[in-house]
Amino acid sequence: MDPLHSENTKILIDALLSLQDEAECARFLEDLLTLQELTAIGQRIRVADMLSKGYTYETVVKTTGASTATISRVNRCLRYGEGGYAQILAHLNKKEDKGIDGP
Repeated sequence: MDPLHSENTKILIDALLSLQDEAECARFLEDLLTLQELTAIGQRIRVADMLSKGYTYETVVKTTGASTATISRVNRCLRYGEGGYAQILAHLNKKEDKGIDGP
């Protein structure tokens, strides 16, 4: 079975969709993830934002502290993935009128 379409993944997606506000989301993520996992996920979103704005790998490394392997993986997802990063970045850009802060 495809892990992205498993019952466990469906439960996670339903849980995320049920969150009502930022405080609820923060509490859930704090309970769900380790600090390292939470930091890594946030870092990947920041990397995706910077890559989508044309920043070089060197600038992304210096700004985010992400490894080149992480940056490469995020870049592959941006180019060949399912469009999840692009969708999230579009939502963030709309919400903040400018997106995530760059370097």
